Amino acid sequence: MISGKNIVLTGASSGIGFEVLQLLIKGEGNRIFAVSRNAVKVLEGISHRVIPFDMDISTKEGVDAVFEKADEVFRGKKIDIFYANAGFPYYEEFNYTDWDRVKVMFDTNTLSPIYTYAKYIKHLNGEKGILAYTVSAIGQMAMPGYAIYSSTKFALHGFQQAIRLEKPDNLQLTCLYPVATDTNFFNVANEVEFEKPFPVQTPDVVARKMVAGIEKGKKTVSPCAMFALSKVLMGICPPIRTVYWKLETNKLERFKKKLKEINK
Repeated sequence: MISGKNIVLTGASSGIGFEVLQLLIKGEGNRIFAVSRNAVKVLEGISHRVIPFDMDISTKEGVDAVFEKADEVFRGKKIDIFYANAGFPYYEEFNYTDWDRVKVMFDTNTLSPIYTYAKYIKHLNGEKGILAYTVSAIGQMAMPGYAIYSSTKFALHGFQQAIRLEKPDNLQLTCLYPVATDTNFFNVANEVEFEKPFPVQTPDVVARKMVAGIEKGKKTVSPCAMFALSKVLMGICPPIRTVYWKLETNKLERFKKKLKEINK
């Protein structure tokens, strides 16, 4: 059990982040600086060891503010664990020209955690620390309907892969690769209901495995054994992946048909 740590957790008020938060509360002596756009409303009073902070981390100024406030909250003491978990998806056919719509997702899902890495290295100043990312299985295998989201996660996956070759020894980097997780993720992705990709895990299982992975010093955490096995099988027999993609593409086609019916 992680205990006695000063922890910053983004995306803390829902989904995987909220489940992780509840586990960290159980650790004796942990203090969790819990960040999201509506953290105060959702998390106020959840525990005397949770300090909620409302902030949009999709900007440089937002990430800077998180570090500045954390320094104040922890009274100048080191952030032992920084878990950059915040992120969001779109589920859609990418058939539009909207620079800002694409940019805000890259700012949140990719640029923010990359910038956080640089800020955290500077903050540690040679002391030991743990940086954790929620990457996603979709950052290793793209999915129809998630073109932009997949792109942001592929970029973050590439960053973590490269930065391991140059990061200082005092930093532990642990990355989470969940499959679809049954959270508000799907409500955010599109206001019109759609079929979830297969397979789907519960957030409590994902959170448990991630917290255990951080504690054990793992480089990566893949909470779905089926996904790990499927990667091997798809590598040996690529037609398996083709069939899987076809099934998921059919879901997107049914969703597009549903939208047409709604918009008639």
